[in-house]
Amino acid sequence: MKHLYLFFSAVFLLHIISVFYPNQTLLYGLGILALMMLVISFRQASKLFQILGLAFLIIGAVFFYSTNMKIAQLPPMLAGNLSLLTLLAFLPWMNSVVTAGRFDKLLQHLLRGNVQHLGSLYQRSTTAMMSLTAFLNVSSATIAQDVLVDNLKPIQRKIANKFIMMTTLRGYSLALPWSPLEVLLAMSIFITGVNFAEVLPWLVMITIFMYVIDSLWGKFYFKKYDYPQSGEKETGNHQQNNQNRSKIIQLATALITFLLLVILLGNVFELEFIFIVTILVFPFATVWAYLIKRSKSFWIIGWNKWKSSVNNMHNFIVLFVTLAFFTNSLNESPALMAIQKPVVMVSDYPILILIMIQLLFIVLSMFGVHPIATMGVLGGISSMLIDILSPISLAVILVTSGVSTVPIGTYGLVVTITSMSLKQSPYYITYYNLSYSFLFGAIGIITAYLLI
Repeated sequence: MKHLYLFFSAVFLLHIISVFYPNQTLLYGLGILALMMLVISFRQASKLFQILGLAFLIIGAVFFYSTNMKIAQLPPMLAGNLSLLTLLAFLPWMNSVVTAGRFDKLLQHLLRGNVQHLGSLYQRSTTAMMSLTAFLNVSSATIAQDVLVDNLKPIQRKIANKFIMMTTLRGYSLALPWSPLEVLLAMSIFITGVNFAEVLPWLVMITIFMYVIDSLWGKFYFKKYDYPQSGEKETGNHQQNNQNRSKIIQLATALITFLLLVILLGNVFELEFIFIVTILVFPFATVWAYLIKRSKSFWIIGWNKWKSSVNNMHNFIVLFVTLAFFTNSLNESPALMAIQKPVVMVSDYPILILIMIQLLFIVLSMFGVHPIATMGVLGGISSMLIDILSPISLAVILVTSGVSTVPIGTYGLVVTITSMSLKQSPYYITYYNLSYSFLFGAIGIITAYLLI
Protein backbone atom coordinates (compact mmCIF):
# COMPACT_ATOMS: atom_id res chain seq x y z
CA MET A 1 0.00 0.00 0.00
CA LYS A 2 3.04 2.28 0.23
CA HIS A 3 2.99 2.88 -3.51
CA LEU A 4 -0.74 3.51 -3.96
CA TYR A 5 0.06 7.16 -4.60
CA LEU A 6 1.48 6.14 -8.01
CA PHE A 7 -1.84 4.59 -9.11
CA PHE A 8 -4.00 7.35 -7.64
CA SER A 9 -1.76 10.05 -9.16
CA ALA A 10 -1.96 8.39 -12.59
CA VAL A 11 -5.77 8.54 -12.38
CA PHE A 12 -5.69 12.20 -11.37
CA LEU A 13 -3.27 13.01 -14.20
CA LEU A 14 -5.60 11.31 -16.70
CA HIS A 15 -8.46 13.37 -15.31
CA ILE A 16 -6.50 16.60 -15.92
CA ILE A 17 -5.76 15.44 -19.49
CA SER A 18 -9.47 14.70 -19.99
CA VAL A 19 -10.32 18.32 -19.14
CA PHE A 20 -8.01 19.64 -21.87
CA TYR A 21 -8.90 16.89 -24.34
CA PRO A 22 -12.47 15.67 -23.71
CA ASN A 23 -12.95 12.12 -24.93
CA GLN A 24 -15.75 9.62 -24.28
CA THR A 25 -13.40 6.64 -24.26
CA LEU A 26 -11.12 8.35 -21.74
CA LEU A 27 -14.12 9.29 -19.58
CA TYR A 28 -15.30 5.67 -19.64
CA GLY A 29 -11.81 4.51 -18.65
CA LEU A 30 -11.72 7.03 -15.80
CA GLY A 31 -15.00 5.59 -14.52
CA ILE A 32 -13.51 2.10 -14.41
CA LEU A 33 -10.40 3.44 -12.67
CA ALA A 34 -12.63 5.27 -10.15
CA LEU A 35 -14.34 1.95 -9.40
CA MET A 36 -10.94 0.33 -8.84
CA MET A 37 -9.99 3.16 -6.47
CA LEU A 38 -13.22 2.62 -4.56
CA VAL A 39 -12.59 -1.12 -4.18
CA ILE A 40 -9.02 -0.50 -2.99
CA SER A 41 -9.98 2.27 -0.57
CA PHE A 42 -13.14 0.82 0.96
CA ARG A 43 -11.37 -1.54 3.36
CA GLN A 44 -8.88 1.16 4.34
CA ALA A 45 -11.54 3.82 5.03
CA SER A 46 -12.83 4.55 8.52
CA LYS A 47 -16.05 2.88 9.64
CA LEU A 48 -18.03 6.12 9.41
CA PHE A 49 -17.06 6.65 5.76
CA GLN A 50 -17.68 2.97 4.98
CA ILE A 51 -21.24 3.36 6.29
CA LEU A 52 -21.76 6.58 4.32
CA GLY A 53 -20.32 5.02 1.15
CA LEU A 54 -22.41 1.88 1.51
CA ALA A 55 -25.55 3.96 2.04
CA PHE A 56 -24.87 6.01 -1.10
CA LEU A 57 -24.18 2.83 -3.09
CA ILE A 58 -27.36 1.05 -1.97
CA ILE A 59 -29.66 4.05 -2.44
CA GLY A 60 -27.91 4.93 -5.69
CA ALA A 61 -28.40 1.35 -6.93
CA VAL A 62 -32.13 1.59 -6.19
CA PHE A 63 -32.32 4.85 -8.14
CA PHE A 64 -30.26 3.38 -10.99
CA TYR A 65 -32.57 0.35 -11.19
CA SER A 66 -35.57 2.69 -11.56
CA THR A 67 -34.05 4.31 -14.65
CA ASN A 68 -33.88 2.98 -18.20
CA MET A 69 -30.09 3.07 -18.16
CA LYS A 70 -27.94 0.03 -18.92
CA ILE A 71 -25.06 -1.29 -16.81
CA ALA A 72 -22.67 -0.27 -19.59
CA GLN A 73 -23.58 3.37 -18.89
CA LEU A 74 -22.54 3.06 -15.24
CA PRO A 75 -18.71 3.65 -15.28
CA PRO A 76 -18.75 7.31 -16.43
CA MET A 77 -21.15 8.10 -13.57
CA LEU A 78 -18.48 7.11 -11.04
CA ALA A 79 -15.99 9.65 -12.38
CA GLY A 80 -18.20 12.66 -11.65
CA ASN A 81 -16.25 13.85 -8.60
CA LEU A 82 -12.69 13.15 -9.74
CA SER A 83 -12.07 16.89 -9.97
CA LEU A 84 -12.60 17.23 -6.21
CA LEU A 85 -10.32 14.29 -5.46
CA THR A 86 -7.64 15.74 -7.74
CA LEU A 87 -7.84 19.05 -5.87
CA LEU A 88 -7.43 17.23 -2.53
CA ALA A 89 -4.38 15.42 -3.90
CA PHE A 90 -2.64 18.72 -4.74
CA LEU A 91 -3.41 20.64 -1.53
CA PRO A 92 -0.47 19.17 0.51
CA TRP A 93 1.96 21.15 -1.66
CA MET A 94 0.50 24.45 -0.42
CA ASN A 95 0.65 23.18 3.14
CA SER A 96 4.29 22.20 2.56
CA VAL A 97 5.50 25.63 1.46
CA VAL A 98 3.90 27.14 4.58
CA THR A 99 5.71 24.58 6.75
CA ALA A 100 8.99 25.01 4.85
CA GLY A 101 8.77 28.79 5.29
CA ARG A 102 8.18 28.19 9.01
CA PHE A 103 4.95 30.13 8.91
CA ASP A 104 3.52 27.54 11.30
CA LYS A 105 6.03 28.84 13.88
CA LEU A 106 4.43 32.25 13.42
CA LEU A 107 1.25 30.89 14.97
CA GLN A 108 3.19 29.76 18.03
CA HIS A 109 4.83 33.18 18.46
CA LEU A 110 1.53 35.03 18.07
CA LEU A 111 -0.09 32.88 20.74
CA ARG A 112 2.75 33.57 23.19
CA GLY A 113 2.40 37.35 22.87
CA ASN A 114 2.47 39.96 25.60
CA VAL A 115 -1.20 40.40 26.53
CA GLN A 116 -2.76 41.21 29.88
CA HIS A 117 -5.87 39.04 29.90
CA LEU A 118 -7.55 36.16 28.07
CA GLY A 119 -9.90 38.59 26.29
CA SER A 120 -6.99 40.05 24.30
CA LEU A 121 -5.54 36.59 23.73
CA TYR A 122 -8.92 35.45 22.37
CA GLN A 123 -8.83 38.10 19.66
CA ARG A 124 -5.20 37.35 18.83
CA SER A 125 -5.80 33.60 18.72
CA THR A 126 -8.85 33.92 16.47
CA THR A 127 -6.98 36.23 14.07
CA ALA A 128 -3.94 33.94 13.92
CA MET A 129 -6.11 30.85 13.37
CA MET A 130 -8.12 32.51 10.62
CA SER A 131 -4.98 33.71 8.81
CA LEU A 132 -3.04 30.44 8.87
CA THR A 133 -5.91 27.98 8.44
CA ALA A 134 -6.31 29.25 4.87
CA PHE A 135 -3.01 27.47 4.08
CA LEU A 136 -2.47 24.95 6.89
CA ASN A 137 -6.05 23.72 7.30
CA VAL A 138 -6.35 21.16 10.14
CA SER A 139 -2.66 21.52 11.06
CA SER A 140 -3.34 25.03 12.36
CA ALA A 141 -5.82 23.67 14.91
CA THR A 142 -3.38 21.08 16.28
CA ILE A 143 -0.53 23.62 16.51
CA ALA A 144 -2.70 26.24 18.23
CA GLN A 145 -4.18 23.78 20.70
CA ASP A 146 -0.78 22.38 21.68
CA VAL A 147 0.55 25.90 22.35
CA LEU A 148 -2.53 27.06 24.24
CA VAL A 149 -2.77 23.91 26.38
CA ASP A 150 0.83 24.52 27.48
CA ASN A 151 0.40 28.28 28.02
CA LEU A 152 -2.87 28.05 29.96
CA LYS A 153 -1.79 25.44 32.51
CA PRO A 154 -1.96 28.00 35.38
CA ILE A 155 -5.58 28.81 34.42
CA GLN A 156 -8.44 26.80 35.90
CA ARG A 157 -8.82 23.79 33.62
CA LYS A 158 -12.52 24.33 32.84
CA ILE A 159 -11.89 27.95 31.77
CA ALA A 160 -8.79 27.01 29.76
CA ASN A 161 -10.61 24.22 27.93
CA LYS A 162 -13.57 26.46 27.17
CA PHE A 163 -11.22 29.13 25.81
CA ILE A 164 -9.34 26.66 23.58
CA MET A 165 -12.39 24.89 22.19
CA MET A 166 -13.99 28.20 21.31
CA THR A 167 -11.13 30.25 19.88
CA THR A 168 -9.49 27.49 17.83
CA LEU A 169 -12.66 26.02 16.32
CA ARG A 170 -14.23 29.39 15.60
CA GLY A 171 -11.03 30.85 14.19
CA TYR A 172 -10.64 27.75 12.05
CA SER A 173 -14.18 28.06 10.67
CA LEU A 174 -13.65 31.74 9.75
CA ALA A 175 -10.96 30.80 7.20
CA LEU A 176 -13.15 28.34 5.31
CA PRO A 177 -15.87 30.42 3.58
CA TRP A 178 -13.47 32.46 1.42
CA SER A 179 -10.34 30.28 1.02
CA PRO A 180 -10.02 28.89 -2.54
CA LEU A 181 -8.25 25.87 -1.01
CA GLU A 182 -11.37 24.87 0.97
CA VAL A 183 -13.26 21.88 -0.47
CA LEU A 184 -16.65 23.07 0.83
CA LEU A 185 -16.30 26.30 -1.16
CA ALA A 186 -15.01 24.43 -4.21
CA MET A 187 -17.93 22.00 -4.09
CA SER A 188 -20.55 24.74 -3.73
CA ILE A 189 -19.15 26.49 -6.81
CA PHE A 190 -19.01 23.12 -8.61
CA ILE A 191 -22.72 22.52 -7.85
CA THR A 192 -24.03 26.01 -8.64
CA GLY A 193 -21.66 27.05 -11.43
CA VAL A 194 -21.29 30.59 -10.06
CA ASN A 195 -18.19 32.68 -10.71
CA PHE A 196 -15.79 32.74 -7.75
CA ALA A 197 -15.29 36.51 -8.09
CA GLU A 198 -19.06 36.99 -7.92
CA VAL A 199 -19.58 35.09 -4.67
CA LEU A 200 -16.28 36.01 -2.91
CA PRO A 201 -17.28 39.54 -1.71
CA TRP A 202 -20.39 38.19 0.02
CA LEU A 203 -18.47 35.42 1.75
CA VAL A 204 -15.78 37.86 2.87
CA MET A 205 -18.47 40.20 4.21
CA ILE A 206 -20.05 37.37 6.22
CA THR A 207 -16.63 36.36 7.56
CA ILE A 208 -15.75 39.91 8.64
CA PHE A 209 -19.11 40.31 10.38
CA MET A 210 -18.73 37.02 12.27
CA TYR A 211 -15.10 37.81 13.13
CA VAL A 212 -16.01 41.20 14.62
CA ILE A 213 -18.98 39.85 16.59
CA ASP A 214 -17.11 36.84 17.95
CA SER A 215 -13.94 38.82 18.77
CA LEU A 216 -15.88 41.45 20.70
CA TRP A 217 -17.79 38.75 22.58
CA GLY A 218 -14.57 36.85 23.35
CA LYS A 219 -12.82 39.98 24.60
CA PHE A 220 -15.77 40.90 26.82
CA TYR A 221 -16.33 37.39 28.19
CA PHE A 222 -12.69 36.41 28.90
CA LYS A 223 -11.23 39.78 29.95
CA LYS A 224 -11.87 38.97 33.63
CA TYR A 225 -9.22 36.23 33.47
CA ASP A 226 -5.58 37.35 33.67
CA TYR A 227 -3.20 35.80 31.15
CA PRO A 228 -0.28 34.04 32.91
CA GLN A 229 3.12 35.39 31.82
CA SER A 230 6.03 32.97 31.71
CA GLY A 231 8.32 35.49 33.36
CA GLU A 232 11.09 34.71 30.90
CA LYS A 233 12.64 37.67 29.13
CA GLU A 234 13.01 36.68 25.55
CA THR A 235 16.26 37.83 24.01
CA GLY A 236 16.05 39.56 20.71
CA ASN A 237 12.37 40.33 21.26
CA HIS A 238 12.47 43.34 18.94
CA GLN A 239 14.12 41.25 16.22
CA GLN A 240 11.51 38.52 16.69
CA ASN A 241 8.68 41.05 16.34
CA ASN A 242 10.22 42.31 13.09
CA GLN A 243 10.49 38.73 11.79
CA ASN A 244 6.86 38.07 12.71
CA ARG A 245 5.74 41.26 11.00
CA SER A 246 7.68 40.29 7.87
CA LYS A 247 6.12 36.81 7.82
CA ILE A 248 2.62 38.24 8.26
CA ILE A 249 3.19 40.53 5.27
CA GLN A 250 4.54 37.61 3.20
CA LEU A 251 1.55 35.46 4.12
CA ALA A 252 -0.97 38.19 3.32
CA THR A 253 0.77 38.94 0.00
CA ALA A 254 0.77 35.26 -0.97
CA LEU A 255 -2.90 34.84 -0.10
CA ILE A 256 -4.03 37.95 -1.99
CA THR A 257 -1.88 36.99 -5.00
CA PHE A 258 -3.34 33.48 -5.07
CA LEU A 259 -6.91 34.82 -4.86
CA LEU A 260 -6.26 37.29 -7.68
CA LEU A 261 -4.68 34.61 -9.87
CA VAL A 262 -7.67 32.30 -9.37
CA ILE A 263 -10.07 35.09 -10.34
CA LEU A 264 -7.92 36.23 -13.30
CA LEU A 265 -7.43 32.75 -14.76
CA GLY A 266 -11.10 31.96 -14.26
CA ASN A 267 -12.15 35.01 -16.26
CA VAL A 268 -9.52 34.65 -19.00
CA PHE A 269 -9.72 30.92 -19.71
CA GLU A 270 -13.31 30.25 -18.52
CA LEU A 271 -12.29 27.04 -16.79
CA GLU A 272 -14.01 25.55 -13.75
CA PHE A 273 -13.01 27.01 -10.40
CA ILE A 274 -11.91 23.63 -8.99
CA PHE A 275 -9.71 22.91 -11.99
CA ILE A 276 -8.05 26.37 -11.86
CA VAL A 277 -7.19 25.97 -8.17
CA THR A 278 -5.92 22.43 -8.79
CA ILE A 279 -3.48 23.32 -11.57
CA LEU A 280 -2.41 26.53 -9.80
CA VAL A 281 -1.51 25.08 -6.38
CA PHE A 282 1.71 23.29 -7.29
CA PRO A 283 3.40 25.97 -9.48
CA PHE A 284 2.33 28.71 -7.05
CA ALA A 285 3.75 26.84 -4.05
CA THR A 286 6.98 26.11 -5.95
CA VAL A 287 7.54 29.75 -6.97
CA TRP A 288 6.69 30.91 -3.44
CA ALA A 289 9.25 28.49 -1.97
CA TYR A 290 11.97 29.80 -4.33
CA LEU A 291 11.13 33.44 -3.57
CA ILE A 292 11.50 32.91 0.20
CA LYS A 293 14.63 30.78 -0.41
CA ARG A 294 13.19 27.63 1.15
CA SER A 295 13.06 25.47 -1.98
CA LYS A 296 15.18 22.62 -0.59
CA SER A 297 13.00 22.25 2.52
CA PHE A 298 9.91 22.62 0.36
CA TRP A 299 10.83 19.66 -1.87
CA ILE A 300 11.75 17.40 1.05
CA ILE A 301 8.67 18.26 3.14
CA GLY A 302 6.36 18.45 0.12
CA TRP A 303 7.35 15.10 -1.35
CA ASN A 304 6.81 13.27 1.94
CA LYS A 305 3.57 15.07 2.77
CA TRP A 306 2.18 14.56 -0.72
CA LYS A 307 2.97 10.83 -0.77
CA SER A 308 1.49 10.32 2.68
CA SER A 309 -1.63 12.34 1.87
CA VAL A 310 -2.37 10.60 -1.44
CA ASN A 311 -1.66 7.19 0.08
CA ASN A 312 -4.19 7.88 2.81
CA MET A 313 -7.07 9.63 1.06
CA HIS A 314 -9.26 6.51 1.30
CA ASN A 315 -12.06 8.25 3.22
CA PHE A 316 -12.53 10.89 0.55
CA ILE A 317 -12.25 8.39 -2.32
CA VAL A 318 -15.04 6.30 -0.78
CA LEU A 319 -17.16 9.40 -0.14
CA PHE A 320 -16.74 11.14 -3.50
CA VAL A 321 -16.95 8.09 -5.79
CA THR A 322 -20.10 6.72 -4.11
CA LEU A 323 -21.56 10.23 -3.93
CA ALA A 324 -21.05 10.66 -7.69
CA PHE A 325 -22.92 7.41 -8.31
CA PHE A 326 -25.73 8.44 -5.95
CA THR A 327 -26.13 11.95 -7.42
CA ASN A 328 -26.02 10.85 -11.07
CA SER A 329 -28.46 8.00 -10.44
CA LEU A 330 -30.84 10.35 -8.61
CA ASN A 331 -30.77 12.85 -11.47
CA GLU A 332 -31.90 10.14 -13.91
CA SER A 333 -34.43 8.55 -11.57
CA PRO A 334 -38.20 9.19 -11.23
CA ALA A 335 -37.50 9.42 -7.48
CA LEU A 336 -36.12 12.91 -8.12
CA MET A 337 -39.68 14.19 -8.55
CA ALA A 338 -40.74 12.72 -5.19
CA ILE A 339 -37.77 14.31 -3.43
CA GLN A 340 -38.52 17.64 -5.06
CA LYS A 341 -42.15 17.71 -3.90
CA PRO A 342 -41.50 19.08 -0.36
CA VAL A 343 -39.38 21.84 -1.89
CA VAL A 344 -42.06 22.64 -4.48
CA MET A 345 -44.65 22.93 -1.70
CA VAL A 346 -42.72 25.80 -0.11
CA SER A 347 -41.31 27.27 -3.32
CA ASP A 348 -43.25 30.51 -2.72
CA TYR A 349 -41.41 30.91 0.58
CA PRO A 350 -37.69 30.73 -0.26
CA ILE A 351 -36.77 31.71 3.31
CA LEU A 352 -38.20 28.36 4.46
CA ILE A 353 -36.05 26.53 1.92
CA LEU A 354 -32.95 28.34 3.20
CA ILE A 355 -33.82 27.42 6.80
CA MET A 356 -34.46 23.80 5.78
CA ILE A 357 -31.03 23.61 4.10
CA GLN A 358 -29.30 25.03 7.19
CA LEU A 359 -31.12 22.66 9.57
CA LEU A 360 -30.33 19.68 7.33
CA PHE A 361 -26.60 20.42 7.59
CA ILE A 362 -26.74 20.88 11.37
CA VAL A 363 -28.81 17.77 12.13
CA LEU A 364 -26.80 15.47 9.84
CA SER A 365 -23.48 16.81 11.13
CA MET A 366 -24.43 15.78 14.67
CA PHE A 367 -24.91 12.22 13.43
CA GLY A 368 -21.50 12.16 11.82
CA VAL A 369 -22.51 12.96 8.23
CA HIS A 370 -19.78 15.09 6.65
CA PRO A 371 -21.06 18.45 5.29
CA ILE A 372 -19.56 17.52 1.92
CA ALA A 373 -21.89 14.51 1.81
CA THR A 374 -24.87 16.69 2.73
CA MET A 375 -23.87 19.17 0.02
CA GLY A 376 -23.65 16.31 -2.48
CA VAL A 377 -27.17 15.15 -1.64
CA LEU A 378 -28.50 18.68 -2.18
CA GLY A 379 -26.53 18.78 -5.42
CA GLY A 380 -28.97 16.18 -6.74
CA ILE A 381 -31.79 18.75 -6.67
CA SER A 382 -29.58 21.79 -7.32
CA SER A 383 -31.22 22.68 -10.65
CA MET A 384 -34.61 23.11 -8.96
CA LEU A 385 -33.10 24.98 -6.00
CA ILE A 386 -31.33 27.36 -8.40
CA ASP A 387 -34.65 28.15 -10.11
CA ILE A 388 -36.11 29.17 -6.75
CA LEU A 389 -33.11 30.77 -5.03
CA SER A 390 -30.69 31.89 -7.83
CA PRO A 391 -27.18 30.38 -8.26
CA ILE A 392 -25.34 32.89 -6.05
CA SER A 393 -27.94 32.60 -3.29
CA LEU A 394 -27.63 28.79 -3.31
CA ALA A 395 -23.82 29.01 -3.33
CA VAL A 396 -23.83 31.28 -0.26
CA ILE A 397 -26.24 29.12 1.74
CA LEU A 398 -24.33 25.92 0.88
CA VAL A 399 -21.00 27.41 1.99
CA THR A 400 -22.28 29.03 5.19
CA SER A 401 -24.41 26.02 6.13
CA GLY A 402 -21.47 23.66 5.64
CA VAL A 403 -18.95 25.89 7.44
CA SER A 404 -21.30 26.65 10.35
CA THR A 405 -21.35 22.94 11.23
CA VAL A 406 -17.54 22.69 11.54
CA PRO A 407 -17.36 23.81 15.21
CA ILE A 408 -20.34 21.62 16.18
CA GLY A 409 -19.94 18.52 13.99
CA THR A 410 -19.79 16.03 16.86
CA TYR A 411 -17.88 13.45 14.82
CA GLY A 412 -16.11 15.93 12.52
CA LEU A 413 -12.33 15.84 12.16
CA VAL A 414 -11.52 19.14 13.92
CA VAL A 415 -13.95 18.51 16.79
CA THR A 416 -12.51 15.01 17.21
CA ILE A 417 -8.94 16.38 17.30
CA THR A 418 -10.01 18.96 19.90
CA SER A 419 -11.78 16.29 21.91
CA MET A 420 -8.63 14.16 22.04
CA SER A 421 -6.37 17.14 22.76
CA LEU A 422 -8.47 18.40 25.68
CA LYS A 423 -9.81 15.00 26.77
CA GLN A 424 -13.34 16.38 26.56
CA SER A 425 -16.55 14.87 25.21
CA PRO A 426 -17.24 16.01 21.61
CA TYR A 427 -20.81 16.80 22.71
CA TYR A 428 -19.38 19.21 25.29
CA ILE A 429 -17.44 20.98 22.52
CA THR A 430 -20.57 21.06 20.36
CA TYR A 431 -22.59 22.60 23.21
CA TYR A 432 -20.20 25.52 23.70
CA ASN A 433 -20.13 26.39 19.98
CA LEU A 434 -23.85 25.99 19.22
CA SER A 435 -24.73 29.68 19.61
CA TYR A 436 -21.84 30.68 17.32
CA SER A 437 -22.88 28.16 14.66
CA PHE A 438 -26.53 29.18 14.77
CA LEU A 439 -25.56 32.85 14.38
CA PHE A 440 -23.23 31.97 11.48
CA GLY A 441 -26.06 30.03 9.84
CA ALA A 442 -28.55 32.85 10.44
CA ILE A 443 -26.26 35.41 8.79
CA GLY A 444 -25.85 33.01 5.86
CA ILE A 445 -29.63 32.63 5.54
CA ILE A 446 -30.23 36.41 5.62
CA THR A 447 -27.48 37.08 3.05
CA ALA A 448 -28.70 34.29 0.74
CA TYR A 449 -32.26 35.60 1.01
CA LEU A 450 -31.17 39.11 0.03
CA LEU A 451 -29.39 37.66 -3.03
CA ILE A 452 -32.43 35.85 -4.44
